Amino acid sequence: MKSARTSVLLGVGLCLLTLITFMIYRFDTDLLPQEAPKKVGFVILGDIQEPGWNASHYQGIKSACEKLGLTLLVRDRVEDNSGQCPEAIRELAGENVGMIFLCSYAYAAEAKDVMKEYKDIAFATVSFETRARNLTSCFVRMYQGRYLAGVLAGMKTKSGVIGYVAAIPNDEVCRGLNAFTIGARKMNPGVRVVVAWTGDWANPAVEKEKARRLIKEAGADILTYHQDEKAVPDAAEAAGVDFIGYNEVLTGYSEHNLTSIVCHWDIYYEDILRRYLKGELSSLRNSWIGMDRDAVGLAEYSRKVTHEERSFLRQVRQRLGSGQEPIFSGILYDREGNLRCREGETISDDALLNHMDWLVQGVVTLD
Repeated sequence: MKSARTSVLLGVGLCLLTLITFMIYRFDTDLLPQEAPKKVGFVILGDIQEPGWNASHYQGIKSACEKLGLTLLVRDRVEDNSGQCPEAIRELAGENVGMIFLCSYAYAAEAKDVMKEYKDIAFATVSFETRARNLTSCFVRMYQGRYLAGVLAGMKTKSGVIGYVAAIPNDEVCRGLNAFTIGARKMNPGVRVVVAWTGDWANPAVEKEKARRLIKEAGADILTYHQDEKAVPDAAEAAGVDFIGYNEVLTGYSEHNLTSIVCHWDIYYEDILRRYLKGELSSLRNSWIGMDRDAVGLAEYSRKVTHEERSFLRQVRQRLGSGQEPIFSGILYDREGNLRCREGETISDDALLNHMDWLVQGVVTLD
């Protein structure tokens, strides 16, 4: 009898446990982990079909979303500092996205208040200047590609003057310009990198005029740039001057097209989206990947780059990827003569991200 009563009690206990478990699942699902929404929003400054920054980023996030089974909702041609970005965010939020990527440097600052309205949405952006609870700053270590391009330019220049057309002197642009200059002067200590500021990410007429001036007035025999489009390569090609592209593999040019600094944006976006799906994104302040993940590098070289030069560049790239050749390390002076890094020191990621408001020795501004 005792055994029978024990069996009955055990049976009742199991039934109650099953019932309680069902009730928790049925009526209290908030206690269970929630799956991240499968819709992702993407906001960008230019047309997603426009070669350069816009098309390369769109193709990268599109590829990553397809791989991970996510639905991508796009708002392109969204002018910054115009009120269009906050409006685009509200539209995407209305379509139940779980994450929004803001693909312009000015977007995050402009949309800071709007992001607070949508605390359940994870935001990511290419800028490191703005902070918010649900915002992660994500980028590639583009400066590593700049450095490698600078090494090539330092080997190839005959005049000792390299022209650099750039949009605005923010941390990202200055970081890339400095890395390029350090690389060039590693190969040729007497090199001057002459920078011409345009004040805009995309203004082809101004970019072409700056490129012409760098050639005719400064004596540059190699050009590169930090702009969204390819006006500088067009001007260099027309003048018969070597150039190094940026952010896309350039086609239709002669051997003056030495190579391009390229980012594998699919790798970059897949990293971000995987973090989002794991629920990690909003708790992450910065995400910065580089050559260690094959996220940045140089495209194919033209025939003007010799076998020996290619071999040397390959070795430098391997050292960069393994961390054996830190770029911002050792004695570094800015162009005013201030010591910025001492022997045996390496500039921290925080300083590179948030305090690169200075230019290294060797950079000259085009008047």
